[in-house]
Amino acid sequence: MIAQLHVSPTSFINDLRELHRQYLPLRQGKIYVSEPDLVEINPDWFGICVVTVDGQVYTVGDWEQPFLIQSISKVFAYGLALSDWGRDYVLSRVDVEPTGDAYNSLIKVEENSKRPYNPMVNTGAIAITNLIEGKGPAHRLNRLLDMYRRYVGHRVFVDTPTLVSEQTAGDRNWAIAYLLRNFGMISGGIKQTLDLYLQQCSVIINCHDLAVMGATLANNGVNPMTGEQAIHSPYVKDLLSVMFTCGMYDFAGEWVYKVGFPAKSGVGGGIIGVVPGVMGIAVFSPPLDKRGNSIRGIKVCEELSRRFGLHIFEQTASKNLDKPTHK
Repeated sequence: MIAQLHVSPTSFINDLRELHRQYLPLRQGKIYVSEPDLVEINPDWFGICVVTVDGQVYTVGDWEQPFLIQSISKVFAYGLALSDWGRDYVLSRVDVEPTGDAYNSLIKVEENSKRPYNPMVNTGAIAITNLIEGKGPAHRLNRLLDMYRRYVGHRVFVDTPTLVSEQTAGDRNWAIAYLLRNFGMISGGIKQTLDLYLQQCSVIINCHDLAVMGATLANNGVNPMTGEQAIHSPYVKDLLSVMFTCGMYDFAGEWVYKVGFPAKSGVGGGIIGVVPGVMGIAVFSPPLDKRGNSIRGIKVCEELSRRFGLHIFEQTASKNLDKPTHK
């Protein structure tokens, strides 16, 4: 029994299988590739995984298919920067205000402080990566990869061809980085910061890995599969807060309205969702909408929220009130 949802494991996995069958035929959308013919991506890849805070695992579809974490990495890099520097200092460099802008919008900063608006868009994410400590580029990368290991439960690796491809097509990020350094929001060598940023985005995971990462945040920073503390517990609320308000880019408001739990998307086709105290949700499906969010992923999360009352503002007493009463 998933006690918090009042549903049996058999019933829950049947719901996930039904959602997979329902949305697999949904084939519109575009697939993100950094370079044509770099890798073959099947538009029908579609995996769903849920991991609960007590370690129950539910998988459907292509949950073992590897994919790039991409912008979902921004959540976890933000947590590492908080661990390195503390909340007040990180907030002095990157704010937490939603922008309504696309994930790769050219630099937009606060007028007076020159801080990026939040760590979930590229401008703020590059500034956050610049804060990750280390004795040199290799040490900083090892710290980043070890951070992922704590969340996932095993070692992860960077996809080298994707990294090289992203490095050769990064003019927009170079422009952002130079402007950030001009405003005093980053320091040191720009190439080192951008290399680390692209490395963090080029890590390979699968749907199960992503769900465990979500469950770790749902479990107050403790990986439910290994028992290891992945992040200092007081910082979990910081990560969930920016995911809730900024994690879905210029779809964030509609996401909060319709789905109502913290989430983050990536152009690799993944969406991570966190239901605090209950579970982590991961959906992988490469076709993206115009905002860079997985189309099937959004549909699955909307339906899970509706069926199981996962919206954080949903009142238990009103769950049976399907229709208003009119006199």
